[in-house]
Amino acid sequence: MTLTCIAVDDEPLALGLVCAFIEKTPFLTLVGRYSSAVEALQGLMNGPVDVIFLDIQMPDLTGLELARVLERSNRSAHTTRIIFTTAFDQFALDGFRVDALDYLLKPFNYEEFLRAASKARQYFELVHRVEPAVAAPMIAAPKEESEDYLFLKVEYQLVRIPYRDILYIEGLKDYVKVYRQSEPDKPLLSLTSLKALEEKLPSSQFMRIHRSFIIALASINAVTRNSVQIGSTLIPVSDQYKDAFGQFISRWM
Repeated sequence: MTLTCIAVDDEPLALGLVCAFIEKTPFLTLVGRYSSAVEALQGLMNGPVDVIFLDIQMPDLTGLELARVLERSNRSAHTTRIIFTTAFDQFALDGFRVDALDYLLKPFNYEEFLRAASKARQYFELVHRVEPAVAAPMIAAPKEESEDYLFLKVEYQLVRIPYRDILYIEGLKDYVKVYRQSEPDKPLLSLTSLKALEEKLPSSQFMRIHRSFIIALASINAVTRNSVQIGSTLIPVSDQYKDAFGQFISRWM
């Protein structure tokens, strides 16, 4: 698989280095180089690219601002991923919030660049494998019958989580924690909302019982009218969800 790339940096030496690294990498193709985010935005109007190697600190329009513009514009179904290149490590969390694929801290060498580029290739290979499976047929099958896993953005990678491995999911403001049977003491942290996951998960296998919790029904060890026990964890049922939960546990009692 070959990925199309552009490089954006207002420092000529840094821009030249990134372009040289791209041209050195067999699975990358350089289709544009820009000394400002404004120029890059204009260039992207000619057609989408796979990966943008993007500096953060630039005049007029910063790399973070360009990333937010691209996120809001949603110009096509094509997925463009961003790898930030910067001399300032304090922007790492901001890069995560705009869904950057990776974050290269200057000065970086070719080995570090190649590691980030390989992550991009793995991401697109995964996307291309998934797309045929989730493409809508003439008569779409119900979601819970056609899928048995969830894809979740964790740090800078896309992680495949089988439904059967999920114990429960906890919402934490802008993030969620996914607790799993395979590693119960190592929950996965993802920048998404509990509502977004609730819409993706099959209702036959999962239930929201609290504004901060979704549980896997198969993982329940014990229930009361007001709580659920999963392993050693007791999860409360809030008033908003008691009616639906009461209908469910009526089959138990």
